[in-house]
Amino acid sequence: MSAVTDTAPGGYVRRQRPEPARHVVERRSQDGTVLSSVTLPPAVFGIEPNTAVLHQVVTAQLAAARAGTQSTKTRAEVRGGGAKPFKQKGTGRGRQGSTRSPQWVGGGIALGPKPRSYRQRTPKKMIRLALNSALSDRAGEGRVVLLDQWAFEGPRTKDAVAFLAAFELEGRVLVVLGEEDAAADRSFNNLPEVQTLLASELNAYDVLRCDWVVFTDETLPGEAEPATAAAKATKATTAAKATTAAAATSDDEAEAGDDVGTGDDEGSEA
Repeated sequence: MSAVTDTAPGGYVRRQRPEPARHVVERRSQDGTVLSSVTLPPAVFGIEPNTAVLHQVVTAQLAAARAGTQSTKTRAEVRGGGAKPFKQKGTGRGRQGSTRSPQWVGGGIALGPKPRSYRQRTPKKMIRLALNSALSDRAGEGRVVLLDQWAFEGPRTKDAVAFLAAFELEGRVLVVLGEEDAAADRSFNNLPEVQTLLASELNAYDVLRCDWVVFTDETLPGEAEPATAAAKATKATTAAKATTAAAATSDDEAEAGDDVGTGDDEGSEA
């Protein structure tokens, strides 16, 4: 998708983002049976990924995950060193006042790290845009899976492996779960290539580090609509745009014709 630019009245260039794309996915059951085809919400899965915002949000998230508990002792905090090591004059050595100065072995650390917070302030709109950009990137690659619901009768790794085989999911898989999907969470727990996450904790970093994203009807962000209805809406929008463009073209031609007629009248009068 390429961006469109135009010139604003002030003379500066204004960048217009393209219309969100509509991605159609198959809605299946846990055993892989196709139930229907739905269109993912365009505002969440169809925007143009903003790489700059993604970089800033992911960097802030990784920085906030740092413990920040590193610490060193200054010369005032190191035990000992209260006595002058040798007299001021007559030894031929440089004068020293304490054996805990930074230049001494066992002395304090000058300008060393202290406990601190690495947290960065990130606006909520930027966090939301980064998540939508990451989801749109995965949807554009066809790596979003939609289920109706989980059918685990109990925690069982064998059923989780059968699910991955039925959907042919390879690489790292992010499974987005709801509050009531404890059995599914326990079933995927023994698979190192699968990461489970609550829908309320969904973030851009975890989406980007996984190859596939699995949703259910309950955990899917936004509201999916049937593919037929989405196709009709897209066709209606396209027709409306074409009608508007045709009307604008006819108006421009009419104005041009009026200008030509005015010029001919002025020439005849002269």
